[in-house]
Formats: sequence, structure tokens, C-alpha cells
Amino acid sequence: MSGRDLFCQPRRPRRGAALAFVFTGVLVAGAATGSFPGSDRKPASDTARSAPSAGRQEEVARAAAEAMEDGKSPVEAAERAVSRSGDRWGAVYSSGEYEELEDALDGRYTGVGLSARRERDGRIEVTGVRDGSPAAEAGIREGDRLRSVDGERVDGRPVPEVVSLLRGDGEKDPAGTAVRLGLERGTRAWTETVRRARLSTDSVTVRTPADGPAVVRVTSFTKGVGEQVRSAVAGLPSGAGVVLDLRGNSGGLVGEAVTAASAFLDGGLVATYDVDGDQRALHAEVGGDTTRPLVALVDGGTMSAAELLTGALQDRGRAVVLGSRTFGKGSVQMPSRLPGGSVAELTVGHYRTPLGRGVDGTGITPDLEVDPEGPAALERARTVLSGLGPTA
Repeated sequence: MSGRDLFCQPRRPRRGAALAFVFTGVLVAGAATGSFPGSDRKPASDTARSAPSAGRQEEVARAAAEAMEDGKSPVEAAERAVSRSGDRWGAVYSSGEYEELEDALDGRYTGVGLSARRERDGRIEVTGVRDGSPAAEAGIREGDRLRSVDGERVDGRPVPEVVSLLRGDGEKDPAGTAVRLGLERGTRAWTETVRRARLSTDSVTVRTPADGPAVVRVTSFTKGVGEQVRSAVAGLPSGAGVVLDLRGNSGGLVGEAVTAASAFLDGGLVATYDVDGDQRALHAEVGGDTTRPLVALVDGGTMSAAELLTGALQDRGRAVVLGSRTFGKGSVQMPSRLPGGSVAELTVGHYRTPLGRGVDGTGITPDLEVDPEGPAALERARTVLSGLGPTA
């Protein structure tokens, strides 16, 4: 089966919210057909599954079919069935939402080009503006405060909900639709109306300051990210230390996380996982750099596929993990097509680190717990690196 790490919230507060989690918290570790972790995803299928997931899938499909016969929403009926099943990470998507999710994992999305974080006081601060995006053209800058989206206050809300508001409903709010932003910069407060656009993600960035080690930041594991990480590391001077910044990494394609692990491991186990009790394993490719000093920087927003990578590097003694406890999403979902064209993602198993540690609900505990926010965390990572060996 093809590997995708799709983290979604257990219940969607509004249509489209789960899709935002592709970049602000996700595990897809399985599609219905193919062999895991294939490089290409397969479409959702109604292929029969082994118990117990087969029974849950049939129950959800039956609820959707009965709703259609009664002239009601099959998506809402399926959502209620998933809720009754107690599947914390189960989710249901309309066909349009699922297509948007697939696009997002390919590195494309509809939005305004903002990234943000929530400060300790609950304020939502803009942390980045994509060049050429609607937000950039409107003059929005890093450090601005986002107060509202289409009149809804965002202070105190989780970042994923804010992202969902910015991106809107995948079907009702396509590229070209307007969104009204309430902003603040110093003493100035104003409202800016921008139009959503089709954008691509920059999931990997590399900084090589002259006075310190390279910082490879990975924000999500979309298609091609694993090779980007390997190329970035291979292009650094021999022996140069690396800070692998996984703070806020939402997860994504499990196969891409395994490829990224191959940048630092010379083959061997990355993780194990089960699908309805069937045990399977993920292995790094041979040839990775096993001597380069490495620190992995994580926080509570480091999720699923990013936790898989972190756990592998930690268990195999390859990296010092620094920051705060990660989110704790380590379950495997499979998609199945429902009557009416919607798609259900149901949990079928869990993954474990090379030493057999479960991640779901517990997360990864860093080797060195520090406040992961701001530049101080990077400075601490550089200090740790300096004690691990030569750096450039």
C-alpha cells in the first residue's frame, strides 16, 4: 500500500478543517492498494480488508448508503458512524476535500501564503509570507499579528483552526475567492481583503550561516521532500554539523520521512507498524552519512511522520533530540471509497520506533528538554552540536 501520513483531528469543527492538518499536523500510513511505502499513492478503494477494520469500514459505508437512500448527506452520516466507532483519528472527506488533500500532499494547496504560530498569550503571529503570494502582494509582513479571518476572532485558537479559516472550504472557497483579514502591526490595526490562490509548498529550507552549522528545516513531508533532504545534506562540507529543525512539522508521506532518514542512516530499521495485526517494517536505504554531527529540534507541533523520523534517529543513537515532547500521533489509517464518492480514513494499526516504543498518545521525549520557541532553541542546538564533533 502506498504510504501517506494523514493526521486529522478526531472530529472536524467545520468543513475543510481536517485538510489544514496536512500541514499543521498529520499520519497517512497506508492506502488501500499497492505495497507500503510505495513512492506513488494509489486512489482510495473499496477493496475488502481483514477484521477488525473491515467491520468498521462496512458500518461506515452502510451509514452513507442509507443516508443517500433517505435523501440525506452521506458524508454527515459517515462522520457520525466514525464518531460512534471511537476511532480518534478516523475522518470522512467529500470527494472534493479528498482531492484537495491529495494535492496538498503533492505540495500544492489553496491559500493566501501565510504561516503563523500562536504565542504564549494566545495571539496569532505571522511567521512567514510566501514570495509572490496574495499575502505578500497585500503587504503583510512577518511579525504582523493576525486578529481575525472573515470576522472571526482567532486569538487563542489552535493554529490548525486558523489555517483552516485562511484556506477555507476546499469546495466552496476555491482559488479566487476573497478572505478578509484583520491585522495589527504595532499601533496600527487594519483590515485587508485578499484572494486565495493555488500555491506550492516550500517544505525544505537550508541555511548555512558562516558562524555556525547548517540548519535544515523540514515543515512537512510532501512528495519529493525526502530526496530534497538527502541532497541538502550531501551538499554540505564533510563533517559539517546539522540542525534538523522539525518544529511544527505536520507529517505527511511516510515514505518521504523514511527517505529523509536515509540521509543519516546506512540502512537498517526506521520503524515497524501493524495493519490489523500484520507486522511490517520500514528500512532506510544504505549509504547515508553516519558520522556527521546531528541535532534534531522538535516541539509539540512535531507530528506523526516527523515523529517517526525523530524516533528512528534517537533510538539508533544517530542524533541528539532537543526541544519539547512531540505531539504523539502514531496510528495508521487506510482510505476507502464510500457510496456517493466520499472517502473514509479509518485507523487500522500503529507504528513503533526501532526500539519498540509506541508513539501514539505519548510522543517522543527529547534527550534534552528546552524551550523550543525562538532563536534561543537554535543557539542551544548549536551548543550541543559543538560538543558532538567537527562542524563547519
